[in-house]
Amino acid sequence: MEGESAMTVLKLARRLVLVAGFAAAMTQPATAQDTGVSIMTGSPTGTYIQFGRDMQTLMAQCGQQVEVVESAGSLENFLGVRQRPNTQFGIVQSDVLEYMQTFASEDPAVARAITGVRIAFPLYDEEVHILGSRDIASFNDLAGKRVAIGVENSGTFLTASLMLSLAGIEPAEKLQISPAEGLQQLKAGQLDAFFYVAGAPASLFADGDIDGERFHLLPINNDTLRTVYTPGEIPAGTYDFQTQPVGLVAVKAVLMTYEYEMRRNAYHRASCDAVSDLSGLILTKLEDLRETGHPKWKSVDLSAIPPGWDIGACVNRGIDPGYEINCTAPVPAVSDSESDANAAYRRSICAVMGC
Repeated sequence: MEGESAMTVLKLARRLVLVAGFAAAMTQPATAQDTGVSIMTGSPTGTYIQFGRDMQTLMAQCGQQVEVVESAGSLENFLGVRQRPNTQFGIVQSDVLEYMQTFASEDPAVARAITGVRIAFPLYDEEVHILGSRDIASFNDLAGKRVAIGVENSGTFLTASLMLSLAGIEPAEKLQISPAEGLQQLKAGQLDAFFYVAGAPASLFADGDIDGERFHLLPINNDTLRTVYTPGEIPAGTYDFQTQPVGLVAVKAVLMTYEYEMRRNAYHRASCDAVSDLSGLILTKLEDLRETGHPKWKSVDLSAIPPGWDIGACVNRGIDPGYEINCTAPVPAVSDSESDANAAYRRSICAVMGC
C-alpha cells in the first residue's frame, strides 16, 4: 500500500490512538476481590454481542460471571483491552490488527497502543455489508453519493474509510453514524448507502423490515479490494429481502486479550485465571457452541492466527491438556418457601449431577 492510501491509514491509526488517551497510565484494581470479568463486543444488532453472550453463557455454566459490554466496535474494543480495567477480552477485526501492526514502527503512539495486546482466538469471517438504493449497482458506484461509514472508533468506520481510500472512490458526503441510524436514514431517503461490517446473518438486516424493491446489498467486485480483503459471498435468502447471492469481501473477527502476568499482582492473577478458564471452555466446548450458539460458530477456524500477533500466555495455559478449569455448578435459585434443609439438598445434587 503506497501514497495517499497509506497516509490515510496512518492518520486514522494515529487519531484513534490519541483520541483514546493512551498517554494516560493504565489503571487497574489492586486486588482479586476488585476484579470483574468482561468482554467488549459491539452494538445490540451485531454479531459480536451475540458471540459475547454465547461466551457469557459458557462461563455461567461453570458458575463464573462475565459482563458483556456494548461498544462502538473493533477499535474501541482493542483500546479497551489495552487500558480499560476489568476488561480481559474484546472482539476486533483483523484489518484493525493489520494496520495497527503495520504502522507501529512509524508512530510511537501506535506502538504503545499495541503493547501487551495478544490474540485469544481467531474467530470467523465477517462480511462487509453495504446496503444501498437500487439505483446504485455496486461498490464502484458510491462516488458522489451520501454514504454512512459508521461511528468513529468502530471497525466499520476504519474498514469503510480504508476501502473507499484504496479504491479511489470519493462519496459526496461521508456520515459518521451507526449502522442502525444509517438504516433509518436510508429508508427516509436521507442517504444513499451505509456500511456495516458484521458476520452474516446480522440481526440489523434480518429484523430490519427492509424493502427489497427499494434496497439491496451492493456487490463488491472492485479488483483492488478483492486482493486486499478476503473475497466472500452472502448466499441467496440469507435475508428476506435478498433473493440472489451477493459477492463481497470479508475480514476476520478475532478475540483479543491482554498479556497478564501471574506473578505481578492479585489483579493479574485473577484476570489470567479468567482468560485461561474461558480459553479452555471455548476449546473443549466448541462443538456445543456450534450447536447452540450463533451460526457463525460453525465457521470458526481456531488455527487461522492473524500474522504478526502472538497468542496470549494465559490462553496457552488454559488450553493445555493438564489445565484444570475452575468450573463449579451455578448455585440454584431458592424459593422463599424452601427450607434450609431442602436448599442444602438441592445444592448438593446440583454440584454432583448438574442442574
